[in-house]
Amino acid sequence: MRRNAILFVTISVLSGCGGSAMALVSGIWILDLTRSSSLAALAGLCVYAPTLAGPWCGALVDRLPRRPLVIGVNLTLAAVLPTLLAVRGPGQVWLLFCVSTVYGVAYVLVDASESALLPAALSPDELGHVNGWRSSAQEGVKLVAPLAGAGLYAWQGGHLVALLAAALPALAAALYALLRLRHPARTVASRPTGVRAGLAVVWASPLTRLPVILAGVAIAASGFTTAAGYAVVTDELGLPATFLGVLLSAQGLGSVAGGLVAGRLIARFGPTTVAALGTAVFAVSCLGRCLPWWPAVVAASVVAGAGLPWAVVAAVTAVQTHSPDELLGRAAATANTIMFGPIAAAIPLGSAAVLLGGRPPLVLAATVCLVAAGVWHRRHLTVARPPAPRRGSRRSVRRVRP
Repeated sequence: MRRNAILFVTISVLSGCGGSAMALVSGIWILDLTRSSSLAALAGLCVYAPTLAGPWCGALVDRLPRRPLVIGVNLTLAAVLPTLLAVRGPGQVWLLFCVSTVYGVAYVLVDASESALLPAALSPDELGHVNGWRSSAQEGVKLVAPLAGAGLYAWQGGHLVALLAAALPALAAALYALLRLRHPARTVASRPTGVRAGLAVVWASPLTRLPVILAGVAIAASGFTTAAGYAVVTDELGLPATFLGVLLSAQGLGSVAGGLVAGRLIARFGPTTVAALGTAVFAVSCLGRCLPWWPAVVAASVVAGAGLPWAVVAAVTAVQTHSPDELLGRAAATANTIMFGPIAAAIPLGSAAVLLGGRPPLVLAATVCLVAAGVWHRRHLTVARPPAPRRGSRRSVRRVRP
């Protein structure tokens, strides 16, 4: 099992390097060719929009052999990226949008396939730990890959970045082939085959429903506060916009640390408790960013980086642990849609709310997160507390030994 854990973490590093580098370089490339910031931003939309099709992509994962599927997706990505060598001017910008969309679809399929492969490659006790390590690896490369990609782009242009990014999914495909699976994953579901089956699995049990909802609340709150982060730095603190790079690095460090301990927390307290804890920790970070002191804002960014991985890793582990194997692809993809889909609405809402100032959206996001964590806590106490015995029943009579 240690071999499989190392392979999964290595795959996360490779995927994170290529994806993070190309995400930044695609926007810069489009901006250089068109001089349009709005068109450059559309590259990011192409990457995230396929998340809304998660249930349908998950249904495909459950109908096909999972390891061949994830290998095929990575090889397809490796074959598509070199087409960017044809980009020479504004007339070929559409190729960048197409490749960004392929990246987005690949993310959804690979996430669902990996979530389905992990239980077949690892013991239940290892899932939380490996999910945490993968999260740390992905966040860790985000500290380096975007800067490296931008440096390569400034040195030799986007063509070199595209070729190097194409080599990484090819290597990941080779590592997937080396995994040792304990049992083959089913390819045809014996249960309801509609895309709603994934939602039914996630929603059927509080063991999966609550962690996914809590993670979705925390992630939506992070999107809602994106514009507020800009406003706090430039308007409230009077610092240059480049200070956001410091905050991003601080959040990345927090994410690395949070991912490393997520598995231990899940093993001790369970996924739902860790998801609630992560949501509450992110709320605290929102309040910390309201303080008129830049060191406090930096510290709050570290705290935010730790809280979000706890919520996400807990939700992913809960779905992997409590979903039937034949529906695991759909359940994982549907859970990703529930968790990350609301960002599409949260970001523009936060952009509108920031007209009130940088701090009100942060306070509102913190309130929503704390309420969500508090509702879980109350529900947990209600379930854990045994019902009070009725008067007159035998259970209410205490026997006292002489």
